[in-house]
Formats: sequence, structure tokens, C-alpha cells
Amino acid sequence: MSTFTINAATRTDLGKGASRRLRRLAGTIPAVVYGGTEAPQSLSIAHKEILKATQSEAFFSNVITLNVDGTEQKVIVKDLQRHPAKQQILHADFLRAAPGVTLTITVPLHFTNEELNEAIKQGGKVTHTVNQVEISCDASHLPEFIEIDMEKIEAGHIIHLSEIKLPEGVEIPVLKQGEDHNQPIATIARKRD
Repeated sequence: MSTFTINAATRTDLGKGASRRLRRLAGTIPAVVYGGTEAPQSLSIAHKEILKATQSEAFFSNVITLNVDGTEQKVIVKDLQRHPAKQQILHADFLRAAPGVTLTITVPLHFTNEELNEAIKQGGKVTHTVNQVEISCDASHLPEFIEIDMEKIEAGHIIHLSEIKLPEGVEIPVLKQGEDHNQPIATIARKRD
């Protein structure tokens, strides 16, 4: 299931100064893994390795194998702190993906078959108002992305969150808060004459 493996080492030198030294001298970044029944663990990860992994959209919505000093753990990315101006990651937070525990994570939406849509072929314009959605599910049901088929959508129709066909075991938590939270995600406007 996991297509990404990140190597990490346990870190005992903690604090702001230690984190700066890691980034500057060792080419690594500080990280932490938490959740499940184990205590939080401070780690260091090679900056080059995690930067390369973040180039893939799937890295953020997949269960990742975190190899800590030879021991593997299944985790998801919970947060990445990035430098505001440079292409540099400053810190990573990972959440353990323990079996049977419900995860809440944001996954991308992929809109497919737009080129086959008749309204778009006739000059209609598609607008995506949302390109990702927060879902909750068990780690074994975690989708890499959610696909929205646009082929049969008519001009003027607004697609809402509740219309997304979700994979088995996946929910959109915000929909439990009522109809007011059923936000639009895409629409096809008619061609103007």
C-alpha cells in the first residue's frame, strides 16, 4: 500500500538551537512522529529525501513507511513547515496510522472527462471552486485522490460535496454539520452569445 519510504534517525539533541544546527550543518531537518499508543518521538530526516518526496501530490495523501533506525512505522504527513521564500522544508510532523484508528486528512480532487463533456465542447466554461477535500477513514481505506467524473454534467449545474462518489469506508466529516456545509466544488457555465 505504501509507495513512499522515508529514512529517519532518532534525535536526542532538542530545542531551537539544535534544530538550526541540524538544518545548517547536517543537511537534515527536525521531525516528530506521534499518535497511536507510543510516545512522541523526535527525529531527523535528510532534507534532500523529504524534499524529493514532496514533489509528488500522492505523498500528502498516502500512508508512508517511516524507517526509524531500522524499525518501520506506518504514518501520514500531518504538517510540513516550509521556508517562506526558499524551496526548503523546516520541520515535518507525522501521525502514526495505527490499524483501526480513524484518520482525518485532506486529499486532492481530480476532475476527469472534461474534454468529453458536451456543454464544454459547445463553449461552456468549467470552474473548480475546490481542489481538495477533507475526509475521514481508516488507513486501509485512504484514497490517494478522489475522482469527479465531469462527462455527464450539464451546463448550469453546480456540483456539491454531497454529490461526490466516495470510496468504501470514506466520509466527508463537514457534511455531518448540515446542509449549510454542503459547499459547491465545480460548475459548468453556459457559453455566452
